[in-house]
Amino acid sequence: MPNPQSTYVFKRSGLTAINRLVLAAMTNKQSFENGIISEAEIQWLVRRSEGGFGIVTTAATHVSECGKAWEGEFGVFKDEFIKPLYSLTKRIHCHRSLVMAQLFHGGIRSPEYLTGVQPISAGKVKCKESRSGFSREASQEDIKRIINDFTLAALRCVEAGFDGVELHGAHGYLISQFLSKTINKRQDEWGGDLNGRSRVLIEIIQSIKRHVPENFIVGVRLSPEIKELGIVLNDTIELVEKLKKIEIDFIHLSCWDIYSRSIEYPENPNTLTEWFTKTIKNLPPIISTGNIWSSKDAVNCMEQGSDFIGVARAGIPYPDWPKNIMNANYDPSRGPFTVKQLKKAKLSKHFIQYMCKWDGFVESEP
Repeated sequence: MPNPQSTYVFKRSGLTAINRLVLAAMTNKQSFENGIISEAEIQWLVRRSEGGFGIVTTAATHVSECGKAWEGEFGVFKDEFIKPLYSLTKRIHCHRSLVMAQLFHGGIRSPEYLTGVQPISAGKVKCKESRSGFSREASQEDIKRIINDFTLAALRCVEAGFDGVELHGAHGYLISQFLSKTINKRQDEWGGDLNGRSRVLIEIIQSIKRHVPENFIVGVRLSPEIKELGIVLNDTIELVEKLKKIEIDFIHLSCWDIYSRSIEYPENPNTLTEWFTKTIKNLPPIISTGNIWSSKDAVNCMEQGSDFIGVARAGIPYPDWPKNIMNANYDPSRGPFTVKQLKKAKLSKHFIQYMCKWDGFVESEP
């Protein structure tokens, strides 16, 4: 089993991660309404690279102006965003971390009050974010434009100094909506069986790889299962097999809890991660994320076959988490955390206000 502190060389790009510790993408709502990344969001990410994360991933950033999903979200849909993003990557590279941008489109989760347009998706379905109560089914022209938007966003990331991108195919955003059996009822080449439902993702990946330099990393984050969307484990395993064939640089499994078993096969002892690492030969590098706090959790993640340990919530109050897990008995408090603690960890007031919505994370002030 690899040591969490060991280096990793990405085969296709030749880029080296200084360790196996990944700051996963996290919503933080710290940037400007026009889509420009703020100094507060930059400082939050740079502090985690200073703390020793080998790979730092930005929050999800929308590739299309109509794909914005929440307030304070930075974008990559205009060239004017490149210069401030270059400031981010330059400062992260000072600490030897690789930096990835997580590219996404919200689809039905892009509120009309934010974007000014009816949310778009793989199909016309009920949509609380739409003034009409329904999403709009993407046309052929819409789909081609979305693929192009992802490609142009990746090229902006190249110019801005990022080492790669992570495509957000998890958590019910647009790529998930195309993978969904409940939303994607299309009868054309973009729907039907898994080949059709995964075509948007495959074509985004292939288009990006055709246009970016060879040493630019292209990975994807997936939810192994989303019951309400009809995304099932066997389909996701088959999808990973497809992604392996087109030489994806990594697969990020969003498990929510690395100890969880499949909701479809609850009696099977395999964790969600093990369903992939024990089933598929010659896997691309695997990042697994979900409820990892202690050094024992980190070791367990790698024992399940992951190449990288993805850290989300623990990275918020503990920017030096990668250094701390060198202690085999490190098991930090899960909170609640004081506002003073979070400010010291480089969270702005907007991020702290957002975290107050997470039950038990921020200590109530007297």
